[in-house]
Amino acid sequence: MKNYIFFGETVEGYDIPVLNEREARAGAGLLFMFAMISFLNSYLLHDFTFTKIFVTIFMVDFFIRIFINPKYAPSLILGRIFVQNQAPEYVGAPQKKFAWYIGFVLSVIMFFMIVIFEVMTPIKIIICLLCLALLFSESAFGICLGCIVYHWVYKKSPNYCPGNVCEIKQKEEIQKISKLQLAIISIFLVVVIVFSTMSLNQVTVNKTKTMKCETGKCGSGM
Repeated sequence: MKNYIFFGETVEGYDIPVLNEREARAGAGLLFMFAMISFLNSYLLHDFTFTKIFVTIFMVDFFIRIFINPKYAPSLILGRIFVQNQAPEYVGAPQKKFAWYIGFVLSVIMFFMIVIFEVMTPIKIIICLLCLALLFSESAFGICLGCIVYHWVYKKSPNYCPGNVCEIKQKEEIQKISKLQLAIISIFLVVVIVFSTMSLNQVTVNKTKTMKCETGKCGSGM
């Protein structure tokens, strides 16, 4: 049994257990996709059935990652299937375990609030958005926010960070961001926020009119 229950892989050339970052990012991306579907389904349709199923699976997945072995977690198995032909990117296992502990704790809280007690509270939305932010950051940008917290808690830089961000080095020319690029992205974000706000307001107005119409049974034929 000891051959199956452990955390991290021993790879030649690395003095601590490591994990494949590509596999972890793929798993985070898959979880983010289903988490977003779950969130939108609950928020728009007020149906928490899918959310209950997802939260339970999410909690079990992270339990397997931390307390049994990451290689047997369903999301990471799927991630490995998708990236098996890519060269592995090894990252330190200790900071990943700490980050996954955060995800596990959040999933346990959500499990009790949504599945067990069915508590109606804004805390659920806050935790859900936090989970989405953690998963999106990991899958889209390769930024492990939990690993950053690991650095704050233990007051030391973790070894073998994704993209070698732990190493202090000068940025290459292709990595630098110009003032023109900042101006373009700023204008883009303003436009997106304005149009999103206008669209949400329009949806709210239409929904209010529909509700009033239903209550008063309006219409020429009524």
